[in-house]
Amino acid sequence: MTLQNFNYRLQAYAVRAAIALFRALPLDAASWLGGWLARKIGPLTSAHKTAVQNLRLAMPELGQAAQRKTIAAMWDNIGRTVGEYPHLGQLMRDTERVEIIDPEGLANKLREDGIGALLVGMHYGNWELSTVPGFRAGLTQRHFYRAPNNPYVNEILVLLRQAMQQEGYLAKGAEGARQAVALLRKGTHLGMLVDQKQDEGIPAPFFGRDAMTTTAPAALARRMGVPIAAAQVVRLGGARFRIFVHEFNVPKTEDREADVILTTKQINARLESWVRDHPEQWFWVHRRWPKTVVSGQPSVVS
Repeated sequence: MTLQNFNYRLQAYAVRAAIALFRALPLDAASWLGGWLARKIGPLTSAHKTAVQNLRLAMPELGQAAQRKTIAAMWDNIGRTVGEYPHLGQLMRDTERVEIIDPEGLANKLREDGIGALLVGMHYGNWELSTVPGFRAGLTQRHFYRAPNNPYVNEILVLLRQAMQQEGYLAKGAEGARQAVALLRKGTHLGMLVDQKQDEGIPAPFFGRDAMTTTAPAALARRMGVPIAAAQVVRLGGARFRIFVHEFNVPKTEDREADVILTTKQINARLESWVRDHPEQWFWVHRRWPKTVVSGQPSVVS
């Protein structure tokens, strides 16, 4: 057994122990404990510095006190999301805890139109619940998934997500894209979180600065003639949520590249508006902007 494999196994044992604890607790208690632990542990990690720098870069209008409060609340949201993992099945079905705002009935339209769709979201609120509108509408859903480096932790996450009753997962990359085309032709609805840095993407504005952004939803939607929908999962407090369903316009002109760029920019603009609504609910620990952009600014939060 290599040292890396040994470390992976130790990490997996720790994750299993934490999941077992959260599963043994009622949902509200598990959510609270996860948030409390993350508020204590998160600021001690290197990811905290990344979050601080990103927030200061994106929203400099916030004062130091507001920035500190936002980052502390961000750790609470992340921890609560982890604590809620063993209870995803309950949350998927609980219409009182998880309310859907879909005034145009988009989820039902996606079910009835006979074609596939791209369902986009971001690491915001409890992002695992972004599939709830489709689940309740009876959509056949698969999800693009970037597996963690630790294969044992990946096995745990896949088992936990079984409660979400998705049809399976697609690996990000060329092979996943090929599978996506075949599935869309069969009328499958494909979900993806699109707020992470994507080196194979294009630079698109995000909080006034270019960030490498995936073009996958825009390119697939245009090629296959399917819609793009988005789910904004807002944490209302504790383990209670409201999910807003949106639709994007997907242009299809003679200029394919321009169409893809325009749609990608539309998606980034919508995601930015979500973050501005509730900045404490976004996963600021992503390295969303180039290091040269982030490191060029002095930090104002500790």
